[in-house]
Amino acid sequence: MRALCVGHSTFDTTLPVLEYPQENIKYRLTHHIECGGGPASNGAYLLAKWGLDTTLASIVGNDYYGDRIIEDFRKVGANCDYIEQRDDHMTTSSYIIANMSNGSRTVLSSKGKPIRKLSRRVDTLADVILIDGEHPETADEVLEHNPDAISIIDAGRLNEDTKYLGKKVNYLICSKDFAEEFTGMKIDIRNFNSLVMIHNKLEEYFQNQVIITLEAYGSFTKIDNQYEIIPSIKVKAIDSTGAGDIFHGAFTYFIANHYSLREAIRLASITGAISVTRVGSRNSIPMLSEVLDYDTII
Repeated sequence: MRALCVGHSTFDTTLPVLEYPQENIKYRLTHHIECGGGPASNGAYLLAKWGLDTTLASIVGNDYYGDRIIEDFRKVGANCDYIEQRDDHMTTSSYIIANMSNGSRTVLSSKGKPIRKLSRRVDTLADVILIDGEHPETADEVLEHNPDAISIIDAGRLNEDTKYLGKKVNYLICSKDFAEEFTGMKIDIRNFNSLVMIHNKLEEYFQNQVIITLEAYGSFTKIDNQYEIIPSIKVKAIDSTGAGDIFHGAFTYFIANHYSLREAIRLASITGAISVTRVGSRNSIPMLSEVLDYDTII
């Protein structure tokens, strides 16, 4: 099974705190966590960690952070041939305040100018493709080059590129914010009909399998012409950084390995839920065996 991911790469520094900081006060931390991040990049890391033949197409700077990102992918056996290091590009760096008392996180990112296309064509053949809307021209080429691949978009942010690419994939997995902004309607988790109406508008436009993620409430989709919420599991969250990315990566793994749609969503939800009980995005990705073992006891 060959996986190809196209998207954004960042380098994250996570600062775990027990309460959100106040202004003009010095805080001394006992530790911090450094690791790579980014939606499709985190998905790629999970896929490689779980044993798929995984290639990441992304752009980083020719700098310390870019070197660290590539080194991390090599350690999990990913193909780094299409991670481009550019002298004229600064690797995105994110500083994350993780409030462990309630699992929230505040992200400050320093990001260079977006680059729409890698400098060379990605000729790798794939059985499954995960994109996040970054480097959209390369993502489009990859989808055209692999017409028979299972394709998924992590639609976290609404823009013209995600609208265009979202029509070209098999699975559109969008955030609650994306769904609300696209439709101009608000989701009320207590009102099932609000979810149905929003899902219908998305499905009418994108003409594919639409899955709306609802964070702690799980995911909403339509299976065999029936609408349903597939719930997440209840855990004590200490850091939600990267949980959505990890969900998308796990969904990609399970759907590529012929799990049913319901099972792929359910197991991806378990994976994301486990991750929020740990600090750091990539550091919090569980082993595949841990997810499957967890599934047997719930």
